[in-house]
Amino acid sequence: MTPVNAETTVIGQLLDLFAKGDANLFGLVADDVDFRIDHYRDEADTGWQSADSKEALMGVVVRLGQEVFPKGTNALEIAPHDLGGGWHLTRFHQRFFYGVRQEEVTSVTYILSHEADGKIDFFRETVTNIVSD
Repeated sequence: MTPVNAETTVIGQLLDLFAKGDANLFGLVADDVDFRIDHYRDEADTGWQSADSKEALMGVVVRLGQEVFPKGTNALEIAPHDLGGGWHLTRFHQRFFYGVRQEEVTSVTYILSHEADGKIDFFRETVTNIVSD
């Protein structure tokens, strides 16, 4: 795996826009995106955190904003690694007010993504932890 500058990858740009609350992130998403967020050893209901189209993803992001990130998020680190062929493994470290728990937390997630033609068409995020600050 080769570390790369987040600004040179679509996933890095997408996560930066997400952290800024910028809806232009959807311009970086393929119409037929395959999107899912999973949680490691967490009892949270994440069944709704998946989408098979850009339109469905918009609904997921709205709900994430309401329930998980009601005060937005602060990206502490966006660290993509090039796996070749448009694939990246990205470590995303963030701090946010977690609406589910009603408290400030930090979290590290790992995102496996694929980008083609300047758009993300595959996105699998695994939330590894949500730590109270």
